[in-house]
Amino acid sequence: MSAAVSSRLGKYLSFFRIRFNAGLQYRAAALGGIATQFAWGTMNLLMFRAFYAAGADDFPMTFAQLSAYIWLRQAFLAVFNTWSADNDILESITSGSVAYELTRPCDIYSMWYMRTISRRLSGCLLRCLPILTVAFLLPAPYGLSVPPDALAFVGFLISLTLGVTLSCAFLMLIYGLTFYTMQPQGVRMIFGSIMEFLCGDIIPLPFYPEALRKVLELTPFAAVSNVPFRAYSGNIAGDELIKSIALQAVWLAAIVILGRILVNGGVKRAVIQGG
Repeated sequence: MSAAVSSRLGKYLSFFRIRFNAGLQYRAAALGGIATQFAWGTMNLLMFRAFYAAGADDFPMTFAQLSAYIWLRQAFLAVFNTWSADNDILESITSGSVAYELTRPCDIYSMWYMRTISRRLSGCLLRCLPILTVAFLLPAPYGLSVPPDALAFVGFLISLTLGVTLSCAFLMLIYGLTFYTMQPQGVRMIFGSIMEFLCGDIIPLPFYPEALRKVLELTPFAAVSNVPFRAYSGNIAGDELIKSIALQAVWLAAIVILGRILVNGGVKRAVIQGG
């Protein structure tokens, strides 16, 4: 039994390794992305600094916590961005070449999921360390400081892992829906717009009106990047962090199940070359 399980896992790890190595080749694109993300992060910091300097004292995050949130967002943009799907997978669905994928002795959902997560991780690896290094060197409160304690860091790592896997599960929904729409552009635009607003990518969720924030924090969108970035700075801690991580795990299971239903249902109804 263990040999069979090992063989099955080996197939999907091979897909992960191949796509991961391919993603590491795009170094020029990564350098351009680093410059863009530094500029974007700086503009965000300066914009919020103007609001903080206005004298209000009821902000839901300290400026140091906000700085950490912004720099982490830029460092991990490649794994959390809401507009980047695997064009090869989308093209295989719309062109009918998905038939070749179905001939492989693999579960198509698991295969595509491994390809998706490896592609995102390779893009993040090229950009993450340079951005974090420079962010740590910036003076307070504009830079990235260390977490307030070890528990915050452990919570950040756990919630970051769940957030990344949940982000990829959302992409699997896009692939599944493409079987039904055959036009991925609309689905990608709708998902991208909704998730950027509801995940806290444009404005951190603590800055939303309290009634709206409480509702959004119960949705799967808030379980993507909102929890790990706020956990790192200590904006979420203690029992609240434990509940947020548990909710991430619940939403991850739910979105994966929904994605499997969409992908498997789409494969069954797919018509390829009239057959």
